[in-house]
Amino acid sequence: MADEDKKDFNAMLNDSKDMPKMQTITDEKSIEKYGGNRMYFAPPADYDRVMKQVPYGKVITIGKIREYFARLNEADFTEPITAGIFVSIAAWASYQRSNDETPYWRTLKADGELNPKYPGGIEAQREKLEAEGHTVIKKGRTNIRYFVKDFENAFFELPE
Repeated sequence: MADEDKKDFNAMLNDSKDMPKMQTITDEKSIEKYGGNRMYFAPPADYDRVMKQVPYGKVITIGKIREYFARLNEADFTEPITAGIFVSIAAWASYQRSNDETPYWRTLKADGELNPKYPGGIEAQREKLEAEGHTVIKKGRTNIRYFVKDFENAFFELPE
C-alpha cells in the first residue's frame, strides 16, 4: 500500500463493502484450484475480529483464516485477493488506533512468511514475533524472504 499516513484505515475496516456475500464461480481452472464453486467474501472487520483472537506466542496464517471463514459459511473457499488486502487494512487500522490493538504481527502469509505490507515492514514484525519467543529465519539469496521457523508448532486453532 502507498501513502498509509494519508489513509483512514479504521474507516476502511468498518466499511463492509456489501459483504459478507457468497458468489458462484464458473471458471473451471479456479474451481479446480480451490475445490469448488462457492466462493465466500468476508468483510474487513471479520478479519480484524479473528486476528484479535490469536494469543501471545501463537500465530496463524491468512490461509487458515480463509479456511475458517469457508467452513463457517459452508463455502468451498474464501476469496484470496480481498483476504490479503483486508488483513493489511486490519494491521494498519490497529497501528492508527491508540487503543484496542489487533496483534496483526501474529498473522503470517503462507508457509509462515512475514508480511512486508504491515506497518514497519518485515523488521517491525520480526521484532514483535521474536519478543514473543519465535525464531525468524531468512531464506533466499536474491529474493530474500523471512519466515517463522517451525511456525506450525505455534499455530492457534480457531474455535468453531
